[in-house]
Amino acid sequence: MASIERGGAGLLAIAIVIGGWFVGQGFAKGRARDRFVTVKGVAEREVKADLALWPLQLASTDDDLSRAQTRLNDNVKKVYSFLDTNGIDASHVQLQGLRVTDMLANPYQREGRPGNRFIINQTVVVRSEDPDRVLAASAKTGELVNAGVVLSSGPEWGPGGPTFLFKRLNDLKPQMIAEATAEARKSAEQFAHDSGSRVGRIRTASQGVFVILPRDEIQGVPEQNQLFKTVRVVTTVEYLLQD
Repeated sequence: MASIERGGAGLLAIAIVIGGWFVGQGFAKGRARDRFVTVKGVAEREVKADLALWPLQLASTDDDLSRAQTRLNDNVKKVYSFLDTNGIDASHVQLQGLRVTDMLANPYQREGRPGNRFIINQTVVVRSEDPDRVLAASAKTGELVNAGVVLSSGPEWGPGGPTFLFKRLNDLKPQMIAEATAEARKSAEQFAHDSGSRVGRIRTASQGVFVILPRDEIQGVPEQNQLFKTVRVVTTVEYLLQD
């Protein structure tokens, strides 16, 4: 009976040792699965705007509303003529945002008001798929001022000048994402080489937001007022590492 008990105890000990080995292997494999590296890949493209939006804010003032409107109409005709001279067709031009302000309707301006009673504002909007032509015309707006056209600017109307947009971003996305992912893979392979490992499969991946930046950092000139831009995307990838 004692020998049987000793035999059973021996088998139990062997089973515990074998079980411990399997458990240890399980932890080792678990730790191996947890070994990974997080890397980022960047892709950039220099692009040129393919759409220009140019709002020209006109203003006319007078104590007589009819005279103010007549002056504004004359200024609108001068703007159309200016745009036509610079190769911008009238089909790309729209009138928007007519606004009339009566200074006497403002209780804070009734007494001791300076200037004229009526202010009329009108926006002439150019929308063109020829940004180069719009940029060239915008450099000549001094000709409108010389012709007596009053152009409004400031916080209410914005900084003035054309806005340049890049509309073909979707055409670039597949290739740029592939390029960013390839760059991330290169970084992971370099890390694996330095650590004596091999790059395994992707553990997780996330695509960053596509951003459009100014190609040139010019103080006071934001991205939307620049013809050339830089498109950038950053992809973050986690790769498993293998021995």
